[in-house]
Amino acid sequence: MTGEPTQSLVDSHCHLNLDEFGQDRDRVIQRALEAGISWFVIPGIDLDTSKSAVELARQYPQVFAAVGVHPNSGLSWNDGTLAELREFAREKKVVALGEIGLDYYRDHCPKEIQKQIFTAQLKLAAELGLPVIVHMRDSENDILAILVSWQEELKARKSLVASHPGVVHSFSGDVSVANTLLTHQYKLGIAGSVTYPNSENLYEVIESLPLESFLIETDAPYQTPLPFRGKRNEPTNVRIVAEKIAEIKEIKVEQVAQATTGEANKMFRLRGFH
Repeated sequence: MTGEPTQSLVDSHCHLNLDEFGQDRDRVIQRALEAGISWFVIPGIDLDTSKSAVELARQYPQVFAAVGVHPNSGLSWNDGTLAELREFAREKKVVALGEIGLDYYRDHCPKEIQKQIFTAQLKLAAELGLPVIVHMRDSENDILAILVSWQEELKARKSLVASHPGVVHSFSGDVSVANTLLTHQYKLGIAGSVTYPNSENLYEVIESLPLESFLIETDAPYQTPLPFRGKRNEPTNVRIVAEKIAEIKEIKVEQVAQATTGEANKMFRLRGFH
């Protein structure tokens, strides 16, 4: 990738539009660029944050946006939400619908409403030809059924999105769940939690699957990796995630950078903007 830093990385999921970065967002982005993080994808979690993600994408050449309503924000959904998301997605630097999905761990929104808005946003993604960024927490069975069906529909319609339908962000499932997703062309987002002592199942997933299965992310300001856990996370730390994957797979971090950046470019088509 001519003109890009050595070991160029993509933070495929960071919430730089949140208030935690309100005082020093420029410096945070600059630090990450100097550390070789070339691109950032900011997902929305409701209409307000979808709008602010789009605004940041307009402001910074290296920033891209996703728009969507998170399952924990499901009660904010109303009759006009889908039309507003469609309007946001007309911005050329919107590269996905997200962060969408199902969260049965927290009780912020009834499961049936979550399923309804998840399905509605998948339909919008198919209409717009965009991949999805999926939140999956304690909801594997329902998520898998919905995502498998959606990807098969995309294939039947010969949609270009069928070959790169999306990423399950901050993946924490087992090898069986991972293989089902990979069979249907989804990627697994690996975040800072991979550095935590209780992540043995994630180690097994990383050890057993091809490097091309993964995107890397920070989920900043959340999921700060060791040794900085307890502090605000930021995109610079995506390199720690890459280094941990390299350690687990016993390969060079350059290989992780090349593979994960390549997969992010295929899914989100970031290179087309440069």
